[in-house]
Amino acid sequence: MPSTRARYPQEFRRQIIDLVRVGRTPRELAQEFEPTYETVHAWVHQADRDEGRTASGLSTKQRDELRQLHREIRQLRLEREILAKATALRYRRPARCHQGLRVGECTPGSLPARHNVPSAGSLYQWVLRVAGARSIETRTRRCRSA
Repeated sequence: MPSTRARYPQEFRRQIIDLVRVGRTPRELAQEFEPTYETVHAWVHQADRDEGRTASGLSTKQRDELRQLHREIRQLRLEREILAKATALRYRRPARCHQGLRVGECTPGSLPARHNVPSAGSLYQWVLRVAGARSIETRTRRCRSA
């Protein structure tokens, strides 16, 4: 058995709201019909917001639009996350060697100028770490042969 009951038809709601506006109280209508006092009271206040009689809270149209915008934001965040992961995989550097490195412009064992290294960001720092152990020329020769 479902924990919640099916929604009341829109026509039934409209009739209850009209009865309240004619002069019947929500408590009387709750005793006579199935909806609770709180439900009838909420319907009347929402109808007042929708018709512009009160400015407190959001109208039904605004709530629907807000709900739709939240769905779109959730979807866009998911798509952005997927694209970020795909981009990270695409531009991932090889684990062992950097083949685009130009080393002919310096003597073995010395480091080239920063402007001689393509994509001089983290690759430049990697070159600095490797250069201490062995010459750059030896390192690139081994990568090309592998």
